[in-house]
Formats: sequence, C-alpha cells, structure tokens
Amino acid sequence: MTDPVLSLDGLTKTFSEDGKTCPALCGISFDVGAQEIVCIMGPSGCGKSTLLRIIGGLEHADAGTVQWDAGNENGGLSAAMVFQDHALFPWLTVEENLVYGLRLSAQRVPEDEIRRRADTLLSLTHLGAFAQVFPHQLSGGMKQRVSVARALAVKPDVILMDEPFSALDPFTRRELEDAILEIRRDMKTTILIVSHDPEGAVYIADRIVILSERPATVAEIHSIDLPYPRDPADPAFIRLREQVTQKVLGKQGATRQ
Repeated sequence: MTDPVLSLDGLTKTFSEDGKTCPALCGISFDVGAQEIVCIMGPSGCGKSTLLRIIGGLEHADAGTVQWDAGNENGGLSAAMVFQDHALFPWLTVEENLVYGLRLSAQRVPEDEIRRRADTLLSLTHLGAFAQVFPHQLSGGMKQRVSVARALAVKPDVILMDEPFSALDPFTRRELEDAILEIRRDMKTTILIVSHDPEGAVYIADRIVILSERPATVAEIHSIDLPYPRDPADPAFIRLREQVTQKVLGKQGATRQ
C-alpha cells in the first residue's frame, strides 16, 4: 500500500431502536492508500453503508476519527459519493445531469472548463452518444455510469460507492467494474466501494476489508495481489473468491447469481 490518504481510527457507532441501544460499529480502524481500490464487505446489516456514510461526512461516529491527508493546497482531500440509487434528475439530459454539480459549485467553474470536463467524462464512461438523452431512455447500467461521471466531474480525490452494482445484471456489472478500473487508471482516483459480491470484489479491488457481524469490527483484510486484468476462471482467482466468500457468508464456492 502507498502512503495513506485516508485513515480510520477506532470508529464506533451506536443506534437506538425501540428504546434499546444497538451497537453498529466497534473500533473500526484501517488505512486507504493513494489510488487504491478498497472494497468493504461483510454480512448483511453489519454496518457497511453506515461506515461509508461516516467516512463521507454524512453521519457522525460516536467515537474515533476519520483523518484525510492534508497534502493538497486546500488543506484536505475532496470526496464524492455514488449511491445504489443513481438519483438522476429525470428532466435533465445525461450531459446536464453530469455537470449539474459543477454549475452549482462555489468554485465558479468557467463554462469552457465545464464543457471540457463533460466531453472527457462522456468519453471515459462511454456515454458520448447519449449526451442529449434523458434518464428514462437509459438502461440501469447506463444510469449508473452517469452517476459515476457526475461524481467525477467535481474532480474528487476519493470516490465513495455504496453498492453501485447491486441492481445490475452480471454482464452490466462486469462492464461497470471495467469502467471503474479505467477511471482509476486514467484519473488516478482513490476508490472505496461497499460490496456484497465476492467475485466482483476480487475482480476489482487491491484490498478487501471484511467486517464481522454487528457490532462490526474489522474481521480480516485481504490483499489481492493478482495482476490486472483478472480472469475469474484463473485458479488463483477462484481460491481468493472462495476465501472471501467463506469469511463473509460462511460458505464456499458462491458465484454471481
């Protein structure tokens, strides 16, 4: 791992449900290196999305810290979030959705720069032919590409993704995973992804952080040392997928459904 751009130290979170205290996260600590892809996995309901929201500043931890690298000129790193629900504005075209955040930005991005970023991201996410199309005319995978491109438009140092592939068919998931790898390569972006898919995690991630059942702790961190592009039929890939599946789900051999 390269020098960390993000460090989590002792994150703890408790919810109150029906008058009872329900611990969700307990002492979560790990680092994320520059330009790393890290997948966060764990049993259903263990707090993966809660952890991501804390990292993104959308929720507060009861204890612990989220420390961002302070090496850039603004004194800290910027982050953008991609949710499971793409949340596109139905009355805006693909291009208008993509640059919506830029037009509202306090940085007052010049119009020619907005246009340049839009053209670059439409090309990178293979949406150039659909720039003037409305969301209802797109497939689920294409909508998620727009959501990713919109996050990239503000040039974040880190992208946080909350199960962005969960509603997609296997073929579309693989296309988007390949697109994420292209984005990391071309834009040098650090990416954290909450995932429930062991095969997808092994296919895309540099490391996989596995959380335990609630109250969630870091049960294990897997380094995926396979070279890119990765072949799901490779015996080494299959072994890693089964190890991750066993740890997360308690059974071996699971593949995509």
